[in-house]
Amino acid sequence: MSLDWRWEYDPDHEHVAGGIPAPMVAEVERLAGQLVDLAGTGVDVTDFGNGLPRMPSPLSLSPRHVP
Repeated sequence: MSLDWRWEYDPDHEHVAGGIPAPMVAEVERLAGQLVDLAGTGVDVTDFGNGLPRMPSPLSLSPRHVP
């Protein structure tokens, strides 16, 4: 791979996260770091399934009006 290779599109911080509150940006960065750490362990997370089952939306539980 060439040492001078780079992304063709390299947006700055303002373009990506401009207007988003700093605590939210920090939380996304923290979670991304955890994903990187998890990937570094080599654990295949697909073995863990899809997590908890989704709960139905309260809107889908209400009776529907059918004319």
